[in-house]
Amino acid sequence: MKVDERFFEDIEIGLVRTSTGRTITEADVVLHAGQTGDLFPHHMDAHWCASQPFGRRIAHGTLVMSVAVGMTAGDINPRSISYGYDRVRFIRPVHIGDTITVRAETTGKRDHRSRPAEFGYLEEQVTATNQDGDTVIALVHLYLVEKRPR
Repeated sequence: MKVDERFFEDIEIGLVRTSTGRTITEADVVLHAGQTGDLFPHHMDAHWCASQPFGRRIAHGTLVMSVAVGMTAGDINPRSISYGYDRVRFIRPVHIGDTITVRAETTGKRDHRSRPAEFGYLEEQVTATNQDGDTVIALVHLYLVEKRPR
């Protein structure tokens, strides 16, 4: 069954989706800083960062989250819509030049409270790792998913 044909009932707990790698670039960091207004020196000032314990610029956590979620968006079923994120944790810094990959595993399902015949909630544990296999971000992505018409 193609991804775009799956209804809530067709998605099983334990389903795992993985991405290819994506390298975080200086352009990513600068664009994100401009879009958000987060010009904190940890992201923007290479000279200052060189004097700090981490030694080099750090990508914004919100940038890494956006990229990680986006890396699995191509598999999103048109019958699903993002409903939000829970338990977001920025575990390790991501630096310019780091390459991240993403693993998303279905970990929970439940009926919609007021429209249980039409929709359900799906939870995915999303974990991004860097090129060394270190986890850099973890979160639960919650989806609202259409049920098969009766």
